[in-house]
Order: sequence, then C-alpha cells, then structure tokens
Amino acid sequence: MKQAQDPRRDHDRAPYAEALQRHADQDPLMFMVPGHAATAAGMSGDLAEFAGELALRHDIPQLVDGIDSGENSPLAQALDLAADAWGARRAWFLANGSSQGNRMAVIGVGAAGAGGSADAPAPSIERGPDVVVAQRSAHSSFLDGLVVTGLAPEWVFPEFDATHGINHGLTPALLEEAFGRAAERGDRPQAAYVISPSYFGAVSDIAGLAAVAHANGVPLIVDAAWGAHFGFHPELPDFPTTLGADIAVTSTHKMGGSLGQSAMLLLADGQFADALEPALERAFTLTQTTSASSLLLGSLDIARRSLVRETRRIGESVALAERLRSLLRADERFTLVSDEFGEYPSVLRADPLRVSIGLSRSGVSGYEMRAALARDHGILLEIATSAAVVAFFGPGKELDVDRLFRAMVAVLDRAVAEAGEGRDAATPDGVPPAVPALPAPGTRVMTPRAAYFAGTEVVDWSAAVGRVSADALAAYPPGVPNIVPGERITREALEFLRAVAASPIGYVRGAVDSNVDAVRVVLEPGSPGVTLRTQ
Repeated sequence: MKQAQDPRRDHDRAPYAEALQRHADQDPLMFMVPGHAATAAGMSGDLAEFAGELALRHDIPQLVDGIDSGENSPLAQALDLAADAWGARRAWFLANGSSQGNRMAVIGVGAAGAGGSADAPAPSIERGPDVVVAQRSAHSSFLDGLVVTGLAPEWVFPEFDATHGINHGLTPALLEEAFGRAAERGDRPQAAYVISPSYFGAVSDIAGLAAVAHANGVPLIVDAAWGAHFGFHPELPDFPTTLGADIAVTSTHKMGGSLGQSAMLLLADGQFADALEPALERAFTLTQTTSASSLLLGSLDIARRSLVRETRRIGESVALAERLRSLLRADERFTLVSDEFGEYPSVLRADPLRVSIGLSRSGVSGYEMRAALARDHGILLEIATSAAVVAFFGPGKELDVDRLFRAMVAVLDRAVAEAGEGRDAATPDGVPPAVPALPAPGTRVMTPRAAYFAGTEVVDWSAAVGRVSADALAAYPPGVPNIVPGERITREALEFLRAVAASPIGYVRGAVDSNVDAVRVVLEPGSPGVTLRTQ
C-alpha cells in the first residue's frame, strides 16, 4: 500500500533546497563562514574542482534569513513535508546519520519516561534499573544512547540463519517474553527497540511488535535505517510509523537517495507523542551539530520530493530486482536468501529492492565473490558474509542486472577452472562452513553507563573471564554485540570472539587488539593493571 500523503501539501516542492538555490542565484559577497565564501575563486579552486562550484554556492551556515531562520522558514516547510511523506507527526533532519537518530531516540525515551521525571530516584541495580527491551543485533549507536542515559538493555536475540550468517528479526512472542523477564527482576521498561528491515531485507511484524510494546505501556522504536523507501510504491512494505511504531530512525542516504550521512528521525502521532516530542527536540539539540551541512539537509528535502513523485521509477527498480532473482534461480549454484524467509516466524515479508544471494552451493565464499566482482569486473556489492552477498537497488536507479549476473557466473566458472578440471563446485567439500552458534550473553551486573565511566584495566583474555566488561565487543560477521559494557564476561563469548578474530575474514569491533588477546574490564578493588578513570 502506497504511503498516503496529505493532498493539501505540495510535494512537488523542495522548499529548503529551493531556498538554497535562490541564495546562490543572488551571488552574495560573503564575509562569513564557510571559509570558501561560496566561490571557486582563489584558494577554493581545487575544492570546486573536487566537489563542484554549485556545491560551494549551496554550502552555507545555519541561521540565515529566508532559509532556516524565522517562522515558517523553508526548512520548517521541508520538515513538515517530510513528516507528511512518511506518515509521521514530526520529522527531524539529521546530519550525523542514523547513528545520531539512535542516540537521539534512546535519549528521548529516557527523558520522557519515569527515569527522566524530576521526582524519580536515580536508577540502581539493586532495585532494577530503567531498561529498554532491545533486539540484540542493535547498532553500536544504540549502546551509545544507553551510555549517555544510564538506561540498561533487556536483550532479545533475533532469529539467526547460521548457514548464511544473517540476523533476522523478532516475533511479538519473543518481545513479550523479554518484557516478562524484565518484570520478574523488577526492572522498569521505558521503550522497546527493534530493527526492521534487516541488512538482508527481512521485514518484521511491526504492527504486532508495536502492540506488545504498547500493551506493556511503552513506545516502540524502530531502527529502519535500511527502509527509507518503504511506503512509496505499492510493492514496497509500509513505513513503520504507519504501522504503530512511535519512533522510526531511517538512513535516507542508504535507500532514499539523499547524500551520505544524511538521515531522519520520524515521530508518529500516537499515544506517546505528546511526551516524546519535547524530549526528542531536547535530544536533537544535544546530538545535532551546530554546523549542520546545508548540502545534507537540502539533499533530504530533494530525496523526499523524488520518492513521492517518482513512483513509476521505483516500480522499474522493483522489476529489475525481480529480473535478477529470475536469473539467479535459473542457475542451481545460487540460492536466494529471501526464498527461505518463510522458515523464520520473525520475517513477515522481504524488501523487494534487496537481493540477498546465497552461495552455499557454489564453493565460493561471499567474501571471495564480492572481492572478485570489484577487482575483476568493476562491480561493487553492499556486503558479504561467508556464504552470501547482497545487491541493493537504489530506488529509481537503472542498474545493469545482466552484467552483474554474467560477472557472478564468470567468478564461479573461474573458481572451478582454477581448482582443476572436473571439480564440482556444488559438492559438500566446497560449501563454506556454517557460522558458529552465537554465545549467550553474560549476566548484567552494571548499566552500560556505569561500566563505561568506571575505572578500568586491561587484562589477558583468560583473566577476563568472570570480570565485568567495560567495552562492547561485536564479531563481524554477523555484527551482534557479543559482550556489552556492564555484562559479566563468559569464556564461551571470549572463545567465540577469538575464533572469529583468527579467521581470515574475521573482525571484532571494539576489541583492544585485533586478536582479542587482551580485554578492558571494570577495575576491582586491589586489582593491578593500568587504571583509566574517566570523568
């Protein structure tokens, strides 16, 4: 179902971007920042050659009359149009990506909830802290929000496809169970946080998840970083704010067509909106740069206009993605990850503009495929795991799917030829190993904030077992935080992380060293080691 826009609003306009153009047309003499003075003259010649002279002319500071200053400014009009386009009550343009949006959302719910009221006691682990019931595959910026606010996580593991190394989502039942665990401990939920769509195109039951959150008296935050295009074509899923989500964070630059680093936070007009709106505005002031790029903000305005107006082109992209799926299904060496989504109750449907390609039958890993396509064919794919690669179709982009398919076939054929005549790439000995099972999280004994700001020491990994982590450690792939600040470290988790780090393609984000030979832990009384105390 297409996103419904208010017919009284003129979505053929991009008021903020148009105001920037009018400013550039005036060719003002600028004795102000930025230092290039909106001209290619003098020392700015190289910059103009790099970015384009028009980009310099549109690059202006904030608080300029007729652009973003004054009542009903062009920027205010652009924000109003964005809220309408995504079915929201309020929109914020973000210059620091969805990372800012995640931090802003957590800070907002923390300030709007009981933990932010003036007469509420400070949280303590003895009585149970204020918590966010959250999908464990949360982005690291979500953890940043916990550190800032003092909220603690009540984690819920998403369904996991071990063959392809892919996280999916949560079912309403899994979310309800997590609320039950929090209640048993006396913790006080302030919000629920889920991710949809996933990196690989799995779309969760947002309406069902929102119903669970609301039944437990809290708002639902959806990290919709990969779903900015949702709702703008009948064959695309609806955007979360139209399905019951209270807050949606989306990376408009990823799948919405704006410039890199630009994003939005959308607030739905639901039962929590009156409390959340002022809290989110305060959080926006806390997290947004005071020198937000007018180019980024203008690109958000233009992206909104294009998504609303270019429905036909979005449909053409959907058709191109489906053509690629048809080509892949005709070659038994490939599988489509989305064809197996029905096996996972957490997946309601698939994003049609995401083509996740399984390689478990091919004898070539996802990493090898992605590298070979870039090196030998000049084709870049979004991501790879040990057994899959992902192709994204930017809405409205005319991409040559036949060229991609021919190149992938060439990579497989070359692998067979190099391995020796007669090798069958689909035999079991050519199948990449399944991703090992994820370790269970350790017991939470401190909030992430308390652990982050505690005195710390760096110890040998074997000595870290049983200690409280001061860092967040996540294995890539699949990117789930395996150890979180404030959790007691288990041997199982460390051995898993060390095994990932030792693999040819493994990486552990947040580790003190690349091999996870040492770990930063919370300092205990009488502990030797290097103390790093942060105020």
